Amino acid sequence: MKSLFKVTLLATTMAVALSAPAFAAPATAAAKDAPAASNAAFKNDDQKSAYALGASLGRYMENSLKEQEKLGITLDKNQLIAGVQDAFADKSKLSDQEIEQTLQAFEARVKSSAQAKMEKDAKENADKGKTFRDTFAKEKGVKTSPTGLMYKINKAGTGEAPTDSDTVVVNYKGTLIDGKEFDNSYTRGEPLSFRLDGVIPGWTEGLKNLKKGGKIQLVIPPELAYGKTGVPGIPANSTLVFDVELLDIKPAPKADAKPEAAPEADAAKSK
Repeated sequence: MKSLFKVTLLATTMAVALSAPAFAAPATAAAKDAPAASNAAFKNDDQKSAYALGASLGRYMENSLKEQEKLGITLDKNQLIAGVQDAFADKSKLSDQEIEQTLQAFEARVKSSAQAKMEKDAKENADKGKTFRDTFAKEKGVKTSPTGLMYKINKAGTGEAPTDSDTVVVNYKGTLIDGKEFDNSYTRGEPLSFRLDGVIPGWTEGLKNLKKGGKIQLVIPPELAYGKTGVPGIPANSTLVFDVELLDIKPAPKADAKPEAAPEADAAKSK
């Protein structure tokens, strides 16, 4: 029997089985001291493995239901459990065709709800970002470029500013406008090194206003960051705030540089 339900259940079960540790609760001191008691509940390893798989699947489905609730979709947990039990007993209240049609409709509803929520969140993020930038623009020392990038130089640094082809070494902290931190090289204990034209436009433009040893705060509008799509940890249309310290600048090798002539060649030209 190849109903969509059974294929989906199998795929979910396999995924959970292969990544079960991700759903395991952190071990407590009590749990570490009670392996014998938990083992006593099972007659053999097959029973224990079956229970562990069921528990992992249950946790996975619980998390899935919570995510769907964020989209305005509330599924009946009791009916979900009844469906699993009926399937195991081969007493399903729905035919294979009805299961497939119902799940296809459900998938379409989830996609539609997710799209609507993404669009709503994107608009809210854009509006909040504009308000934040308008306020930041009034702070002392803040400059706004023609592209919409805002920055405040806290320490200018010395020497030459980097160019697009240079590699820069930086320490930085990145947050959303609500202060939520999404990246921090200081806490990782390792600066980031990259070619200046290989990052988001807001960084490429912003760091050109700094010299080695300098510090700058960048407020980057979404069109100079990750735009309408966003990335994991950074929602769509997010305005980003970065505090950046430029540790070093490594100029790119000059591709058009001519090799130094050998003494023999110079002697030959003089003859």
